[in-house]
Amino acid sequence: MRRSIACLALCLLCALQPGAAREAAYGSVQPSRDGIGKTYMGREIAQVMGYPGADWLERGSREREERPELLLAALGLAPGMAVADVGAGTGYHAGRIAERIGGDGRVYAVDVQPQMLALLEDSMRRRGVRNVQPVLGTATDTGLPPGAIDLALMVDVYHELSHPREILESVARALRPGGRLVLVEYRAEDERVPIKPLHKMSEAGMRREVEASGLVWQQTVTTLPWQHVVIFRRP
Repeated sequence: MRRSIACLALCLLCALQPGAAREAAYGSVQPSRDGIGKTYMGREIAQVMGYPGADWLERGSREREERPELLLAALGLAPGMAVADVGAGTGYHAGRIAERIGGDGRVYAVDVQPQMLALLEDSMRRRGVRNVQPVLGTATDTGLPPGAIDLALMVDVYHELSHPREILESVARALRPGGRLVLVEYRAEDERVPIKPLHKMSEAGMRREVEASGLVWQQTVTTLPWQHVVIFRRP
């Protein structure tokens, strides 16, 4: 009985103080070598890969290691779609998506680093891609137009977000009803994936965090060699 009363009191407190409940999901730990010392739902957030490491995004081995053509096939792209590449970096995926959705479609390439967007713009210009729109986001806001996006994609990005709850809420606002969020992350369950542990995520962890934002799990695609492709939908 005492435990039930305590749980009821906690629920009432959360209802009366939603801001406090939201912040409760965040915590702090002694920073690990690859982390920032801030946690979300118990997971330490990884350090961001800065623009000086942009060459890694365009490494020659990426085609073999990640098989981007399999990811694009899983996205269900169609001509005329509005797609957001959140954490677009140099535009590795944005340019490929832009070609598949055609001139009537648009890719919103979101990044928080102006230097990355400059590299992306230069890459799109050299390739003659004209339907990619750079968007300078912030740590808490993607800067995407509300209710305008059919598909939002984050490739190896989510685990580095310093404010994952706020970014998920921003993405949810930007999605059209029925719109999809696709998270791609290196598989934490597989020790053979040669990526630092803090830069990997489990499928269960991804689902727990994203479903807390109100988005609904739709499916998990398992065709990529090293990565989860976990798809959520806005109700």
